[in-house]
Amino acid sequence: MTSKYQRLFKNEQEEGHFWPSFTDLLTTILLCFMLIFICMMVIKSLQIEEMKETLDQIMGVRAKLVSELKEEFSDAAMGVEVDEKTGAIIFNTEILFDYGEDELKPQSFKFLDEFVPKYLDVLLQSGYEEYIAEIIIEGHTDRDGSYLYNLQLSQERAYSVADYIMSEDFPYENIQQHVGEKLTVNSKSYSDPRTDENGDYSAEDSRRVEFKFRLKDEEILDKTREILGE
Repeated sequence: MTSKYQRLFKNEQEEGHFWPSFTDLLTTILLCFMLIFICMMVIKSLQIEEMKETLDQIMGVRAKLVSELKEEFSDAAMGVEVDEKTGAIIFNTEILFDYGEDELKPQSFKFLDEFVPKYLDVLLQSGYEEYIAEIIIEGHTDRDGSYLYNLQLSQERAYSVADYIMSEDFPYENIQQHVGEKLTVNSKSYSDPRTDENGDYSAEDSRRVEFKFRLKDEEILDKTREILGE
């Protein structure tokens, strides 16, 4: 017959076996979580390194494009300026339009026939074209008139340039095939004015059309946000 003391001793033994087993289980679970966490950190680190390499590559492409555009359009006689940071091609709208007008001047067609092939020869050459997401023709005005009036004027000017490039009158059909899906127009009204050498607002310099490009960095940014868990 089992005495009260024997039963008590037996219970203590069973409890003694139970708690070490439970501790081992917790330790194993914690180790598993630690291993999973370490693996996730390693994967995240590799993804970030890959992203850094891709971003460096993108920035390298932009720098090379800007350099080649500056070399191509170094001749001041053509009347264009290359933005050293973005690679945007800037020229005064007087080359293309009369003041306050959105219809291309007769002499502007010759200018575009000369400028556009040179520009796209650099931008869409082998090694760069796969990085180009968008080619933007952007109109800007001075502060004469309301914002909405200038918004419409700058939009119609940019559209007039794009319309000619994509028209049957443009002599380079092969260019149209390459640029068709990438070409967009944009209007800035007078929201992005320019200044003269003294830093003062310049109405003449503010009236301009810009040819800009956008690299496929939006996709890179989206991937970055995904990696960072945003």
